[in-house]
Amino acid sequence: MAHLYRVTDGAPLEAGAIVALDGDEARHASSVARLVSGESVALTNGHGLLAQGTVKTSDPKRVTLLVDSVEEIAALVPEVWLVQALAKGDRDERAVEACTELGVDRVIPWQAARSVARWSGEKIEKSVGRWQRIAGEASKQSLRAWVPTIDHMVELPELVKLASRTRMVLLEPTASTPLQHAIPAGDVPVVLVVGPEGGIAPEEREALEQAGAVSASLGPLVLRTSTAGVAALSLINHTLGRFA
Repeated sequence: MAHLYRVTDGAPLEAGAIVALDGDEARHASSVARLVSGESVALTNGHGLLAQGTVKTSDPKRVTLLVDSVEEIAALVPEVWLVQALAKGDRDERAVEACTELGVDRVIPWQAARSVARWSGEKIEKSVGRWQRIAGEASKQSLRAWVPTIDHMVELPELVKLASRTRMVLLEPTASTPLQHAIPAGDVPVVLVVGPEGGIAPEEREALEQAGAVSASLGPLVLRTSTAGVAALSLINHTLGRFA
């Protein structure tokens, strides 16, 4: 299997440049993948550049590479964003991981009314950082040149504002509209909202619909919050031709 490593932000990822891997990236490359001088690996800056490089030196603290070639991967339009409600256990984290592998462009943690898990104080920053690390690792697993952004946690008022300026789709099992009929066309980001285990509260749904969101169903089966977004994103990708 090919290895993909993310270079430090600001590193000159261009043909002929010498770049370095530090920290966890260097430890993985040197100690886990056991890369040695002369081996070829894939590199990315996480912002659309995908390169091939040759290992020059390998040490657990620092790995240096010569960049052989660089390809710029265009961002997909429209972008697809996931609003993932906080959930108990690791279900929300599993959703972030799988949706990243499926190409989601942005993830927004949502403190929903029925979320059992609660983020507050220092836990907010810590948890957002954990979601970002999960997205980063999942991006490398799927060899993505674009690492999705993990936003700051939002509550309903921020989500209502987002609904007014994007094309928002709420996953709602009781909705009469099938998801495949609710996927909008155009260049404006498609925002998929997945509620917690208890579902999106009626007052939340009403407020979001009044702001322009559309409720849609995946069918008669009720999926967990960890799998609903994955199933919906697969259908959205197919409909928008993102897998073509």
